[in-house]
Amino acid sequence: MHWVVALVRPPQSTFELACAAQVFGIEREGLPTRYAFSVCAERPGPVTTHAGYDMLVTDGLDALDRADTVVVPGWLPAAEPPSPAVVRALRRAHDRGARVVSICSGAFALAYAGLLDGRRATTHWRLVDEFAARFPRIRVEADVLYVDHGDVATSAGAGAGFDLCLHLVREDQGAQYAAHIARTMVMPPHREGGQLQYSAPPHPAQIDGTLAPLLEWVTGRLGEPVTVDAMAAHAGVSARTLARRFADQLGTSPGQWLLAQRIAMARELLEGTDLSLDAVARRVGLSSATNLRRRFLNALGTTPGAYRRAFRSGTPVSTRTAGV
Repeated sequence: MHWVVALVRPPQSTFELACAAQVFGIEREGLPTRYAFSVCAERPGPVTTHAGYDMLVTDGLDALDRADTVVVPGWLPAAEPPSPAVVRALRRAHDRGARVVSICSGAFALAYAGLLDGRRATTHWRLVDEFAARFPRIRVEADVLYVDHGDVATSAGAGAGFDLCLHLVREDQGAQYAAHIARTMVMPPHREGGQLQYSAPPHPAQIDGTLAPLLEWVTGRLGEPVTVDAMAAHAGVSARTLARRFADQLGTSPGQWLLAQRIAMARELLEGTDLSLDAVARRVGLSSATNLRRRFLNALGTTPGAYRRAFRSGTPVSTRTAGV
């Protein structure tokens, strides 16, 4: 059982806390329970929220001493540093090997505690300039949904908390387990692109030229030799126009998106079937086991065989995670 503890403070942002609670704290039918979830505060008792109600939190900072993962679900006001006691508790948890995670403005708490010095990190797009000015030793990534270093992870704005939490589950328990959770939440198990696609009102072309029908068409044909030119032809636009729409709506290129879908499907097949690597490669449109190994290693930092052995046996492999 992996113990996840969220550290809250008044006034607490409820949505960010709900991201962690929904992913790690819910028992789901047909899915073995592998996480335990609880909440703590520096001062146990009633904790005010931005939603107009109080929460009763009974655990203090000593709860962090037993956590496998510590989540800081927002930190407002962001300019207010945590107390020395909170800093000590976060550092103590990290030093003994707990994973420390922030959602949205929670990155400020991790930064004040010195856990992000010399590393890449992200936070809400409205806060990245302030974050960069306050913490010059941190390399701020403005246009990603999350950054994961293994021991420390940060997410962008509130909704990206779901992206990061599902990513952590995928790393811990495998793609199928994470996909099951995502389905119960009626969410995609993985979103493409960065957060800046959400930082301004959508352009009319984004609304009129939605990619949703094309994405559905492609995901139903991953085993076929679908190319970017074929995608553009199906959408009735030029390859250049298609690339522009992908950049506007998903923050990535058509080729990168297509490869990510194939890798995601390969992970599920490796976990859930006994298909040979050649068969998996053909099923996801990567043509051969050699190509699958190369693409898999570039994307995840491990081989398909090692990934299958780890997740089929229930002991997750440590994959290298890109800062996305």
